Amino acid sequence: MIGKLLRLTTATGRRQLIGLITTVVITAVLQGVAFVVLVPFLTSWIAGDAATAAGWLITLVVIALVYGVVFRIGSLLGQRAATEVLQSLLDRLGDRLVELPLGWYATDRSGTAADIATRGVVFASTVPYAILRPILTAFITPATVLVGALLIDWRIGLTLALAVPLIWLCYRWISRRMAAADRDHAAAVGDASARVIEYARVQPALRGVGDNAIARRLVADALRDQHAANRALMITGGTGVGVFGAVVQLTVIAVLIVGSYLALGGDLGLGSLVALLVLAVRFTEPVVHSGALGGGVAIASNTLDRIQGLLDEPALPEPTTPARPSDSAIRFDRVSFGYGDQPVLRELSFEVPAGSTTAIVGPSGSGKTTIIRLIARFYDPDRGTVAIGGAALPDLGSRQVAAMVAPVFQDVYLFDATIIDNIRIGDPAASEEDVLDAARRARVDEIADRLPGGWQARVGEGGSNLSGGERQRVSIARALLKRAPIVLLDEATAALDVTNEAAITDAVTAVRDGRTVVVVAHRLQTIAGADQILLLDESGTVAERGTHAELLAAGGRYARYWNERVDAAGWRLIPQP
Repeated sequence: MIGKLLRLTTATGRRQLIGLITTVVITAVLQGVAFVVLVPFLTSWIAGDAATAAGWLITLVVIALVYGVVFRIGSLLGQRAATEVLQSLLDRLGDRLVELPLGWYATDRSGTAADIATRGVVFASTVPYAILRPILTAFITPATVLVGALLIDWRIGLTLALAVPLIWLCYRWISRRMAAADRDHAAAVGDASARVIEYARVQPALRGVGDNAIARRLVADALRDQHAANRALMITGGTGVGVFGAVVQLTVIAVLIVGSYLALGGDLGLGSLVALLVLAVRFTEPVVHSGALGGGVAIASNTLDRIQGLLDEPALPEPTTPARPSDSAIRFDRVSFGYGDQPVLRELSFEVPAGSTTAIVGPSGSGKTTIIRLIARFYDPDRGTVAIGGAALPDLGSRQVAAMVAPVFQDVYLFDATIIDNIRIGDPAASEEDVLDAARRARVDEIADRLPGGWQARVGEGGSNLSGGERQRVSIARALLKRAPIVLLDEATAALDVTNEAAITDAVTAVRDGRTVVVVAHRLQTIAGADQILLLDESGTVAERGTHAELLAAGGRYARYWNERVDAAGWRLIPQP
């Protein structure tokens, strides 16, 4: 645990932790020495030797004074170390969450990340003072007492020494059981947090459906599992501490039996017996505390492992010197990619010329959204190359790719800020005039006109004050403001009615000059107006490619795909007389 803590903190934190450990060792040894000195003091005092007892009393006072000074220094170092650990962990986690590829967030890790960044980090910051200090004392002080007991009376010392292996085995048993129970508890907390966040996030959809019984059951199951894991953790800890305390108390009984036997046989004086019994009690007292602390050590170790695991999450490789793209053309060269063991794209190759618009169509699960994510470098492909302007994305680097690409995804998240602030995210340095121009081209001015406060109206957490189509328009305004050479639209108009879709399509068309546009769409107008259409099949490869006219003339899968949607668009409900 100490090594894990040292690896997670800064150089300043490591120095403070080492200083804390040093002072803890000194105070623990001094405490053990003070307990040992009690033996000659009590022996001489019971025997009526006042002069000798006074000498040992002075020794105890000196030890106590030195102990107090060192303890105070250790307390200050412990508090400073806790503060440094907290600050360094928050800084490192913040930096790491920014560095992680966007694909890492595609899997719902919100609950786990939130638990680590809150409960986990705060708990880790208390480890130096609340766990490290008492656990070191719980082992070093008894060890010092044991050495003193062996020097004073080897038979009593041997009795204590024989109990050490049993106590250690019991301690390890508690630690392992607590570690396992804590891992189950942490997993349950992460799952429950994710379910609650998910339940709150999708309330509009659930209320639209009208029956959210399944969602409620998922949340209830997750909370029930968390409650069960917490109960198991408490039971495991309580049982372990009880068993450990019983084992330690058996040590005191063993010393009492041996000491009484020696005293009755005349091998040990009454004063020495009383003093050694006091020493045995002082030996076992910190050991008893270590039983409860053992569970805390196991939990702390697991927490540090989870924090380290998040910090060790692999980031995408970045170039030392980023390459320079020649233009905004996009090329996929024999790209294969999958999520875990589930392949999505297989040997996929195509090109998107600079300044052109390519529409990607195909059945659900064919990899349309995955292509968009690979272009935005949420992930790197398992095999093959994704390139922009003749340079592979890893050679460009994530920062340059992000600057060149303006994605508009189907699931739009808006911050609880004003409409203008949410659009300005596309280019924080843009002028007010540019922001308003992008907003008007995306028809966001219509939204501002109907809301109290106009452009300064707050959109609510996640954009809850806006409809799905309105959130899409704000997102497209961001992309327009960014002026990136590549625009990625993933079902960007799926939530809009016909009028708004036409308005957004016109706005996107107006800024196509010099831009490369890749759009995943099912709407007929968007598909037909593309310079190139890629029809994917279920295996994640290109089944057909060409212009709308060329593919219709070929009479293949695209022609059937198109005709099915034209027929569906013409469906009408005819009232019966």
